[in-house]
Amino acid sequence: MVKLKDLARELNVSITTVSRALNGFSDVNEETRARVTEAAERLGYRANMNARRLVTGRSHTIGLANPSESSLIHEAHVAEFLSGIGEALADSEYDLLLIPFRQNDEIERYKRAFGSNRVDALIVGSILLDDPRVAFLHKVGMPFVVHGRTETEIPYAYIDIDNESVGYRSAMALLDKGHRRIGLLNGPADMTFARDRERGYRKALAEFGIPFDPALTDNASMTNAIGAIRAIRAAGLIVGRHVSLIAHDDIFPFLKPDSMTPTLTTTTSSMRSAGRLAAELAIRLLNGEPVETLQKVWDVELIERESVGPAPD
Repeated sequence: MVKLKDLARELNVSITTVSRALNGFSDVNEETRARVTEAAERLGYRANMNARRLVTGRSHTIGLANPSESSLIHEAHVAEFLSGIGEALADSEYDLLLIPFRQNDEIERYKRAFGSNRVDALIVGSILLDDPRVAFLHKVGMPFVVHGRTETEIPYAYIDIDNESVGYRSAMALLDKGHRRIGLLNGPADMTFARDRERGYRKALAEFGIPFDPALTDNASMTNAIGAIRAIRAAGLIVGRHVSLIAHDDIFPFLKPDSMTPTLTTTTSSMRSAGRLAAELAIRLLNGEPVETLQKVWDVELIERESVGPAPD
């Protein structure tokens, strides 16, 4: 097994220089760092992670908090998000720590993870309009990446989709088909994505001169498309003929809109891709990139299928 002293002998430099080059210290010039890295790869050197943690003060672990009580749809989202994180970390030197929490004790879990140096950075999801976790993590100096966005002056790294566009494009697709009585089944009103989707929905209605009717919106829960289709059918109506339906698709491998009956019109964004990018942003943040370069908003694609038809006469 190749050790630091073997690399030092090969390159005719000190063990300290080899160690500092491999651990990213800035006092090692780039030419030396490149020579050390090349020799390490050529000779098959593998770092002793416990020793590296002692030298750098890093755990080489990224944390993700997950509620211990959750719904099946939430668990499906988490599974895809975790798969994306795993894809990003598989070729890195970072591990993932899943941090379980009960309602109202998430920040206490963060304090424990931060105080014990168990994680180098956190990925934070289920973002609120006014989210205290962002202020806390910024205050204690814990690097973090947010899946979503919140209203704050604090600079932070994030990956999000254009949720206002989700609401706007969905409503416009129905308005263009002649529909004028359009409902919105949305997420909880204190969550940023739900506020943004309603904002886009209202904008589309306003462009057609249609007043907003709160009786046509529901913020109580994340109603899935399958439940909506069942309710429409239970009322004796046909999806795509009597009632048109558009859903947002996070691209689950077990639930494909084009295999449903009728096929489902959707806006799309991949939860797995979001997890992958969140992990990549966390690593880049730990490597010293400024948060202003680590803020990504994805556009969404609307794919029209059979669940949308012209407004009935």
